Amino acid sequence: MAAASQSYVLLQKGGDPFHTRFEDLDGLTAFTIQEVDRMPNTSVQLRREAPWAQKHQGVMGPGAAFFYFGPEGAPGHIIYGNAPSQPMATTLRRKRSTASQYFTSRSGRLLKWKQLPNHRMECIDGKDVLAVYEAGHASSDYSALLTIRHAGLAVVTEILTTLMLSQMAIVMQWQN
Repeated sequence: MAAASQSYVLLQKGGDPFHTRFEDLDGLTAFTIQEVDRMPNTSVQLRREAPWAQKHQGVMGPGAAFFYFGPEGAPGHIIYGNAPSQPMATTLRRKRSTASQYFTSRSGRLLKWKQLPNHRMECIDGKDVLAVYEAGHASSDYSALLTIRHAGLAVVTEILTTLMLSQMAIVMQWQN
């Protein structure tokens, strides 16, 4: 199978977007999301695990993102590695009355998370689907399934960061 047509499946283990992990089908942890501090405000780290990244050609971008929340869980800002911070409020944004959420990658590409029926979302770059996120079934040992196309590996940390931010916004009941 050519690399460009490959897909990579990650299972989300745990439904709490502030404390979860994504594993590949071999059980290797790809990403870990965990709360690192609560004082004075909550901060969460999303970390791409090196053993998983080294298995896949094309994985690029930052190895981590930090979510710094404001007082009482208000939207704060996100920092990728040692890059400048960006406000959470503008990291994911809606256009007009659409259910899709848009974000700009660190390379300047406009990407979107498109809501689909049956608890599915697609991360899209123009017309190309980079990733598909699907809620797991009650009988499965994972809470969700994320399928990443090879082209999505270049922005995989940003895909996971915006996906988790979207879920955190739901938990925190932010109006978007």
